[in-house]
Amino acid sequence: MAWNEGGNGKNPWDRGGRNEGPPDLDQIVRDWQKRFSSLLGGGGGGGRGSGDSGASGAMIAGLIALVLIGWGATGLYRVNDAERGVVLRFGAYQATTQPGLRWHIPWPVESVERVNVTQITPFSQQTKMLTADENIVVVDMVVQFQRADPVAYLFNVRDAEGTLRDASESAIREVVGKNQADFVLLEGRAEIALQTQELIQEALDDYGAGIIVTKVNLQDTNFPSQVEAAVQDAIKAREDRERLAFEAQSYANDIVPKARGEAQRRLQDADAYKQRVIADAEGEASRFSQLLTEYTQAPEVTRERLYIEAIEDVYGNSTKVLLDAAGSGNLLYLPVDKLIQDRLPAGSGSGSSGRSVMSGSGANQTQGSLRTQRENLRIRGQR
Repeated sequence: MAWNEGGNGKNPWDRGGRNEGPPDLDQIVRDWQKRFSSLLGGGGGGGRGSGDSGASGAMIAGLIALVLIGWGATGLYRVNDAERGVVLRFGAYQATTQPGLRWHIPWPVESVERVNVTQITPFSQQTKMLTADENIVVVDMVVQFQRADPVAYLFNVRDAEGTLRDASESAIREVVGKNQADFVLLEGRAEIALQTQELIQEALDDYGAGIIVTKVNLQDTNFPSQVEAAVQDAIKAREDRERLAFEAQSYANDIVPKARGEAQRRLQDADAYKQRVIADAEGEASRFSQLLTEYTQAPEVTRERLYIEAIEDVYGNSTKVLLDAAGSGNLLYLPVDKLIQDRLPAGSGSGSSGRSVMSGSGANQTQGSLRTQRENLRIRGQR
């Protein structure tokens, strides 16, 4: 059965009693062309044409509104907590925005540059340079920096990080070039890093780069590999020199105080000897003066007394014992040598060679006569 047979006998494409065929694609395209031409060219028409033009104008306005809404939505942006937003209007600085959801006039009018102002960014740099004593050293340096001022970081210099690298190399060359190689390689690394950081920061402040250098570390300072063997020999010689210097200083610290002490002891001994000689001389002079006084008063008595005292000293220190054996025919044995050793002072000779021993009582008589004569001289002197 055909499509127009059966049912009510109407055409399914019938619109309002009009018997029309299916819409033609070419016709639809022509209709849209007419609408656009009426909007652009302002061509009029009948009442139906005016209605179609109003509908198409409303549609175009809606589309334009959607486009504007979408374009405006592209101006929304978010700034993180660690960032700051720099708004540019036609490339010129406009404002700095804080963290949060923000909006700016969309491109191409305004744009936003986000700068992280809290992140610490490191970069490493290796440089060969000459020290003050004309030695070549290789320095591996790590510089840590922070973008503190986003506006200055973006606008004051063309390449802020490239400027930082150039300033870092210039600063480390200046500091190392003023110091000796031993200081750079050994104990001066911390001080060199601090001086380098100060010089880098001064240069960046002069440029207004908006960067703060937080830390400079010297990871390694060494000689180039081409001269490493010669450098090791030089280091060994320097260590030997320091070791020998320490040994010499230790020997000096040991011997000099001893020599000074010995010199002081000898000076004290000499002073004591001088004082003793002076005292002995003064004593002898005083004794001689006293004897002279006695001699002027009683010359004979004084002369005899001096003679007896001299004989007494001679006999008292003599190792010979004389015994008178005229009154006895018996030989008596006496341990005279032992008795003399007990009487003599330490160190005096006690040999018995040349000692004559004779029996009798002459020794006691000699000692008794000497005492008696000395007593008589004392009594005569008092008279």
